[in-house]
Amino acid sequence: MDKKLFLFDCDGVLVDSLNVFEGTVRACLDAIGQPILRSRSDFLDLFDDNFYTAIVEKGVDLEAFMLAAGPILARVDFSEMKPVEGLLPVIETIHRLHPLVIISSGGEKTIRGQLAHFGFNGIFDTILGSDFLLSKSDKINHAVAAFQMDKGRTFYIGDTAGDIREARAAGVRTVAVAWGWHSRERLAAAEPDYIIDKPSDLLGI
Repeated sequence: MDKKLFLFDCDGVLVDSLNVFEGTVRACLDAIGQPILRSRSDFLDLFDDNFYTAIVEKGVDLEAFMLAAGPILARVDFSEMKPVEGLLPVIETIHRLHPLVIISSGGEKTIRGQLAHFGFNGIFDTILGSDFLLSKSDKINHAVAAFQMDKGRTFYIGDTAGDIREARAAGVRTVAVAWGWHSRERLAAAEPDYIIDKPSDLLGI
């Protein structure tokens, strides 16, 4: 069997963490005096493309935001999140055959905490978070080169329209999961190669 490379977003794909991370982003914005979010819709709109690009376009001081995020993320309570039901055995099955990488807008320390808390330790070969690069397209290109993989055999699994657009810009195959932060309709508008409704659908890919 030809090797494939599977790249996963974390929040919304592996872990149901919307309430926690909306609150975290709001806290960071409040801490720097730039409370730009009025509603959950405003928050989700930030993920129609790259999150960091979106907040800068709204006038947020990115350096100040990142500095504020450190201590706020350190207080994140993983018990307020939950893993996506049925996903762990599917990922374990895929990992027996193919390398797996996390590519996320979150910080690596937070992601490692989530993986440990929910039993995903040892499954992912690499984690590329916001500490590495802010552009998911750039992180995808890095992972493809590092694993010496053909882009036609590389799949990015995400839950927002921005995930799909950044992965498509990098030239890899795109898989949108309908159990995450953006609706199925919003994901479809980003034109992914696949939209899946349950974790076991990954095995068909």
